[in-house]
Amino acid sequence: MVSYDFGPSHPLAPVRVALTVSLAEALGVLSHPSVSVVTPSAATDDELALVHTPEYIAAVRQAGTDGQGNGWYGLGTADNPVFPGMHEASALIAGGTLAAARAVWSGQCQHGANVAGGLHHAMARQASGFCIYNDPAIAISWLLSAGAARVAYVDLDVHHGDGVQAAFYDDPRVLTISLHEHPVSLFPGTGLASETGTGDGRGYAVNVALPAGTGDAGWLRALDAVVPPLLRAFQPSVLVSQHGCDTHRLDPLAHLDVSLDAQRQAAIWMHELAHAHAGGRWVLVGGGGYQRVQVVPRCWTHLLAVAAGQPVAADVATPDEWRSQASQLTGERAPLSMTDGASASFVPVTRSGIDAGDPVDRAILSTWQAVFPSHGLDVPR
Repeated sequence: MVSYDFGPSHPLAPVRVALTVSLAEALGVLSHPSVSVVTPSAATDDELALVHTPEYIAAVRQAGTDGQGNGWYGLGTADNPVFPGMHEASALIAGGTLAAARAVWSGQCQHGANVAGGLHHAMARQASGFCIYNDPAIAISWLLSAGAARVAYVDLDVHHGDGVQAAFYDDPRVLTISLHEHPVSLFPGTGLASETGTGDGRGYAVNVALPAGTGDAGWLRALDAVVPPLLRAFQPSVLVSQHGCDTHRLDPLAHLDVSLDAQRQAAIWMHELAHAHAGGRWVLVGGGGYQRVQVVPRCWTHLLAVAAGQPVAADVATPDEWRSQASQLTGERAPLSMTDGASASFVPVTRSGIDAGDPVDRAILSTWQAVFPSHGLDVPR
């Protein structure tokens, strides 16, 4: 998956995936008896066409061959520069998420993961935000075609999951929930609570737009106030979750103040919600995250460990050999443990009530008012 490489100066550095895998290996996550590691096949053109137009797929293939993006279809821009083998690398990531979805839907496993995936900004005919093919949307479309009655998608990336939302904006079979920084201060400039879907899909696009600076207490409070009741009402056949870790306070491209410990708690909640409301069927992908040593490897190793049913304790030390590898590859001093030392505590809305004077609570209330009635849920006061 490290062949998905926009170049040495691009924020989406493939070393973050390599360091995640090596940390998970060093901590024994990938060698646990419950875990199978498979090499996926690239998604076929027909599979990519579940979401993307044939013209766009051809343009991606051509750009990766001749290097001439020229800005058409969003290719050849600063965010999405072309690189040799772009189509093949992008199709392989999509194939990885498809393999996870197939394994979960067939009953081969309950949980399927692709931390290299989560490329949630790509549109049907345009690359966007470092994303060429939208692997979560492709996997969701495949699940629907395979017989899933309802699929819930929960996006925890700091950026709005606009591409997945767009793919299913009129489809009531797919509930998309995105918890992200407010679009007034961050790309892609969408994701207001008022974006709720169209036609039969009205009420099935859910957005929680949080103010810049939101920390653990607000982020977890918002997640807890919105996601569990909607999943309880929707009762999905499968839960798909995107775990971009650019919500972290150290991320260079965003403005939230979330800790690794809160991200770990969110992963635990997604696992529990999959078992409570989706028969345990859980497909999980990575996403954004641009602090390649301090944040991404630790966050996604925790995620993989939760999916394996063997969570890594927050205070476990990072292995010496991994810290040495990280320093050799990046020149950065690697973290000593798997925690930020944060409590990841919050006060649930159910206990405190809603405070209309608090900016996080106002965001929660806006989302409740926009979509809860569509699902037969009362708007708490």
